[in-house]
Amino acid sequence: MTPLFRLPENLMDVSALPVFYHQLHQALDLGLKEHPDDIRRLFHGRGRRWPGLEQLTADWLDGQLLVSLFREPEPAFLAGLNALLQTLTEQDIWQQSGARALLLQHRSREGAPVEVLWGTLEPRPQVREQGLRYQLELGRNQNHGLFLDMRLGRRWVQQQAQGKRVLNLFAYTCGFSVAALEGGAELVVNLDMARAALSRGRDNHRLNHHDLSKVTFLGHELFKSWGKVRKLGPYDLIIIDPPSFQKGSFALTQDYHKILRRLPELLTASGQVLACVNDPDIPSRFLIDNMAEQAPALRFVERLDNPPEFEDTDPEAGLKALVFGR
Repeated sequence: MTPLFRLPENLMDVSALPVFYHQLHQALDLGLKEHPDDIRRLFHGRGRRWPGLEQLTADWLDGQLLVSLFREPEPAFLAGLNALLQTLTEQDIWQQSGARALLLQHRSREGAPVEVLWGTLEPRPQVREQGLRYQLELGRNQNHGLFLDMRLGRRWVQQQAQGKRVLNLFAYTCGFSVAALEGGAELVVNLDMARAALSRGRDNHRLNHHDLSKVTFLGHELFKSWGKVRKLGPYDLIIIDPPSFQKGSFALTQDYHKILRRLPELLTASGQVLACVNDPDIPSRFLIDNMAEQAPALRFVERLDNPPEFEDTDPEAGLKALVFGR
């Protein structure tokens, strides 16, 4: 498959940093007014809207501002970034925000370390999104436990879940499961080979006072577990949100079709599928065409919107969350 685009290895221009500062300041001010209690992305350089800042993001995590670098910058860029962030902590908007920490994550370095620039790191914050609570972990892994670009996907699942049996594949920390239970799901089956992530998923359900008798956690490798998955079905809603690559178990372009071909035997007669791809090089057509080939009884219904703060100059480079139904 021909890639849609590739970000150059280092798109970091020190002269663009004032733009970052201005956008971050504006987003922080707006966020405090419009959604003061929610976690939210404040700056999305990955959307390529601001030249020279493509490897930079900033997320508001309930009082902790996490700035992430996706490539190792030149020393001048890093020094300029640190100086601007220090300036931010001296502004009225920062004092009014209730911020407790300013963090800089170096995602390209081994272990994706987090540097504390101001305040004190709270490593296991409990945060809120759309009225629900989630447990994050900061400073230990590359990802903190909740993918913010999937906010509207979780909302859609919550809206669809009433009385349904739900299968959540590649469940990670069970964000979709939390949304489904909150929406009145009868049962949710979460499958992920990372048992530690599923354990955090249990914690997420407990934070929201959910009935865990309605939730099943399968810490297995998917392609060796079809029997267990089928036994707990059939399902009214199946969610597929895989990583692009998981060493030794899943490669998106090579293995996604193996899941799609199983859908007809797992779904109820009126079942729905939410199938997702978050690889910027894989377009929506990949899913639509593969579904038509592997499960022709399922038709494409709609693509869910991405949150506005994740705007991309090429919509096909962002998250693709596609709904299919019989």
